[in-house]
Amino acid sequence: MPSALIMAGTFSLVLTLTLTPPLITYLRRLKYGQTIRSQGPARHQVKAGTPTMGGVVLVLAVLITTLLFSDRSPEVLFALGIMVGYGLIGLEDDWKKAVKRSSLGLRAREKLAAQAILAGLLVTWVYFNPALGGSVWVPTLGKVALGWWYIPLVTFLVVVGTANAVNLTDGLDGLAAGTATIAFLAYTIIALGQSTELAVFTVAFVGACLGFLWFNSYPARIFMGDTGSLALGAGLGAVAVLTKTEILLAIIGGVFVLETISVILQVVYYRLTGGRIFRMSPLHHHFELSGWPEQVVVRRFWFTGTALAVAGLALWYLGA
Repeated sequence: MPSALIMAGTFSLVLTLTLTPPLITYLRRLKYGQTIRSQGPARHQVKAGTPTMGGVVLVLAVLITTLLFSDRSPEVLFALGIMVGYGLIGLEDDWKKAVKRSSLGLRAREKLAAQAILAGLLVTWVYFNPALGGSVWVPTLGKVALGWWYIPLVTFLVVVGTANAVNLTDGLDGLAAGTATIAFLAYTIIALGQSTELAVFTVAFVGACLGFLWFNSYPARIFMGDTGSLALGAGLGAVAVLTKTEILLAIIGGVFVLETISVILQVVYYRLTGGRIFRMSPLHHHFELSGWPEQVVVRRFWFTGTALAVAGLALWYLGA
């Protein structure tokens, strides 16, 4: 199986490297560029007009690679379905932003409703699957049964939450793609340890993200947009649910968790006091406005993501 994974990862990498340049050319010709929020850091205004919707290539690369190299088990097909579904939600959002030149895109309630329906289908299937069930594995405690609470909690906190956390993290060149690469690499190790074909799905993401980083690293020639960030986060959440490591995801994907917490804290504190905890949220913008160059923020977040992924793998190994 390791040799098959190397082939799958390489195929996904090459496919992404091949498809991205013509997409950049096509998007530039149509002038489908990123709209930058006026409230964001001033230095980001130079990025206005950079082609977006690059996540289309990520989704296609992972979809094609997984279908070609996996056994297409129900778990794999569910993971693919969630990824594609969230990618389409993001694509609709990106389309509205690019064509209508709006920085907001879809309404929040529309996005949340669609995401919840897709995630609910996956989690409900897992709950009623005798081989998986409605318990979560907690380090040092083992399996903890949640009963019917499993469905809403995992739907919103794991799948929907992860998708939107990755979306929040996608604010600097290469930040989301790099941290997602690290998280999916960790989950490839977990999937291999469980002898599941989900390893093909995760390694396809690793290859696709690495290929995308060639064009998305600073200075980015293309952004993944919500198409990519929602697909990445949903795919990561789906794998955590299907490998029954929902709690570990909070550690392996700890950078995404920190980014989300920074936004929640900022909003709550502002509403209570009218002040701010951070210079700007999500967290990466705080460090930017504190004087860190963009590339330094990205590298340090990658390093943090690597340390957290190693910690998560260590907990999994000790409890396996």
